Amino acid sequence: MIETGGSGRLWLLSGPGSSYALHVTERDELLHLHWGRRMALRDAEALAADPLPAERPFESALDGHEEYPVEGGPRFVRPALSVRSSQVRGTEWCFEEYETAVDPATGHELRLHFHDSLHHLDLTLHYRLRPGCDVVERWTTATHVPGGRGGPLELLRADAATWTLPYRDGWRMSQLHGRWGAESRLVRGPLTPGERVIGSRRGHTGHQHLPWFALDAGDAGEEHGEVWTGALAWSGSWRIAVAALPDGRVQATGGAGHDDAGLVRLEPGATYTSPVFAGLWTDGGFGAASRAWHTYQLDHVVPEGRRPRPVLYNSWEATGFDVGERQQRELARRAAAMGVELFVVDDGWFGDRASDRAGLGDWTPNRDRFPNGLKPLSDEVHALGMQFGIWVEPEMVNPDSDLYRAHPDWVQHRPGRRTTEYRHQLVLNLARTDVREHLAEQLDALLHSAPVDYVKWDFNRCFTDPGWPGDRYPERLWTAHVEGLYELIDRLRAAHPGVAFESCSGGGGRVDLGILARTDQVWTSDNTDPLDRLHIQHGFSQLHPARVMAAWVTDSPSPMLNHRRSSLRFRFVSAMAGVLGIGGDLLHWSAGERAEAASWVALYKTVRPVVQHGDLYRLRPPGEGGLSAVQYVLGADTVVLAWLPAQAFGAPVPPLRLRGLDRDASYRDVTTGVVQRGAVLAERGLRTTLAGDLDAAVFHLRRL
Repeated sequence: MIETGGSGRLWLLSGPGSSYALHVTERDELLHLHWGRRMALRDAEALAADPLPAERPFESALDGHEEYPVEGGPRFVRPALSVRSSQVRGTEWCFEEYETAVDPATGHELRLHFHDSLHHLDLTLHYRLRPGCDVVERWTTATHVPGGRGGPLELLRADAATWTLPYRDGWRMSQLHGRWGAESRLVRGPLTPGERVIGSRRGHTGHQHLPWFALDAGDAGEEHGEVWTGALAWSGSWRIAVAALPDGRVQATGGAGHDDAGLVRLEPGATYTSPVFAGLWTDGGFGAASRAWHTYQLDHVVPEGRRPRPVLYNSWEATGFDVGERQQRELARRAAAMGVELFVVDDGWFGDRASDRAGLGDWTPNRDRFPNGLKPLSDEVHALGMQFGIWVEPEMVNPDSDLYRAHPDWVQHRPGRRTTEYRHQLVLNLARTDVREHLAEQLDALLHSAPVDYVKWDFNRCFTDPGWPGDRYPERLWTAHVEGLYELIDRLRAAHPGVAFESCSGGGGRVDLGILARTDQVWTSDNTDPLDRLHIQHGFSQLHPARVMAAWVTDSPSPMLNHRRSSLRFRFVSAMAGVLGIGGDLLHWSAGERAEAASWVALYKTVRPVVQHGDLYRLRPPGEGGLSAVQYVLGADTVVLAWLPAQAFGAPVPPLRLRGLDRDASYRDVTTGVVQRGAVLAERGLRTTLAGDLDAAVFHLRRL
């Protein structure tokens, strides 16, 4: 719901449990009023009547109160908008009008229109509330209006939004950080005066930080307390700056690009649209915030988010680059016998791909390995009752490839400088129309050549030479490459609506709301060690739902990882917290191991609806050897996954106090038939019987 007050210069956006308010003063100052618990329009009008603090030496009364601070005028906070022409830099806008719109599919939208007459720049701030949702989506559009005498405008920054938080005695910030193989690690700590900046300068979202933050007053817990949180829907370089201001307020400003490069050059008539920066307030703690984010993504972001994802098998660990049709057929037969629903051929099926040194860019099957193309293998996989998938890395090219030999100018490069090769590959410039057209034709032909149900889309190196020789504003490559990626995936999905896509970037290097609007799941991490994954999955769950989190059972010990040995039980229960996959070498699994795996796959299928679409409760986070557990609730069913990494001598394993249950109802264990009261499960807790090292269990309870 969007209400208008204050003589048409005040707006109140309200979801089921929260409100967001802002207004424009008579001096065209756009001020933030409220973001928090739901309020009435008259309350917002009372806030608007409260004057700004008096001016003080060396300070600005606007700082910390403006909704979208721009560069120029009496402002000293980080600007969300920075514009430069050949003559002047900065912005001085006037308010023109507002619009509200209602779409049954997308919800309620508010548009505030401003104009800078010197730059001939129109700026529109967008606000959207989805049906039944407290997430506020914000983005910005900037248009260089034709008719001025000046030349093009350069947008140095055009952030999606600035989020303003109220005064509190102190603030704590949560963020997700990491590295390759250790992504999505949650860290919480005091927000000290000044700025904390997170982001990526790598051309993709990055393994180092996820574009998400959460702020609380230091008193919030998993199931109580106020939490303000935001997430940026962008898959390229990005920046979020969280500033603790001198007056005790906090502002978080974020958008595409990084500080060392301009964003885009606007010719007269051109428009730039920022990515969405979404925000959410809750008074139910970090758990309620996560559940709200999960629901929002499944209902409004992820394509067909309410459709369950299948159990997959991926052939990489079994074959590496030594891919052949005969061995893939045998792997498919063994996978099908275990109950796998999707069989994926990984790297090595195309071009001269005998190693990572050649073949990238040549997306046709290797005729020595697949004499008749991929169709015979795909047909057999389908005959076995499974879907068929393939791995691709379209944005990359090996210098040793037919594509590079034909079009060396298509890669990102800076003339006169050495090119950098990571993994013996270079990055194609998807900002170029001819590159996108070639890839669209190649991939479309590939998807028509054989029945393909699933594409694992990889991206295995960062930008290092982001040059675009000959372009009038080569800095736009940083954003135009990502927009080209989005356009390419959107085009392929429209042409092949039955094909699912997975976003992969050497693990979790491209995980964000922007790529999730176009893909069905993401590869969470290259690290499949089941104990390490508990920490990765714990952080991932702060924002993203289990329905998009690919998790594999691989061989133990893995030569790629830490050589830790773990049972199939522990590996499966760890991977069952997301979209279950298997990546081990089935040609070397014993008959007993395959039979045990089949039983775990069958169990996962019974609990899959609850895990992939239920409400998540993090009962005990992973720690140093102690019991950890998560719980999912969907209707009458609840599923608990519990892990005990290690048990000290004589140390009891505590029961798990369950959440989200009907205290007055009884619950039956689907496996054992034991019946327990909801109040007992909530107060005393569920006894797990776990013991020793690397033990794990699954509990499925159903309300009577």
